[in-house]
Amino acid sequence: MERTPEQEAAQEAVAKLVRQCMAGDSQAWQQLVASQHRRIYAICYRFTGSGTDAEDLTQEVFLKLYKNLSSFDTQKGSFQTWITTLARNLLVDHFRRTRLERASDSLDATFEGEEDGPTMGDRLADPRPSQEHHVAGLELKVRVQNALKQLSPELREAVILRDLEDMDYKEISQVLRIPEGTVKSRISRGRGELARLLQRIEGQVV
Repeated sequence: MERTPEQEAAQEAVAKLVRQCMAGDSQAWQQLVASQHRRIYAICYRFTGSGTDAEDLTQEVFLKLYKNLSSFDTQKGSFQTWITTLARNLLVDHFRRTRLERASDSLDATFEGEEDGPTMGDRLADPRPSQEHHVAGLELKVRVQNALKQLSPELREAVILRDLEDMDYKEISQVLRIPEGTVKSRISRGRGELARLLQRIEGQVV
């Protein structure tokens, strides 16, 4: 998947900020955080389904980023892939810590937290919804999030990175440290399982 000129420009702007941060520019650090916060929060929220957990984990990501920024090699891949890998590793640790608590969660756990960032619902719905479709669109987003929470972690993260964060297979392969073929398989399985879950949830609410 080739990047557009706009994406290339945005990536170069981030790389410039990173270089300025490494040189000790505190204003550049604030700009870097501002440029990445929404995306990292969205990834954390999609994975955890909790606004509170997502905010805590987002802060943890940027704290770890601050401590490890000097280890980032600007010549070896994109900063987006690097920070996404960092966020993913923290999410895996969080999942392991809370697995016992999650084991007792009901499959139809209530939706919590606010929407932030692009959702599968956004992709399934008309990009220019009329006013009367607004409530229905919000209900779809809730159902998508509840369905995502029921996917296994490995399928959930693959679907989130591909369909919600629009990362290509190579980038996802680097983040998850698995072959591209495995990435494609997980995305395919995740999408299929997500579709079945949405059909089941749809049947329950009709």
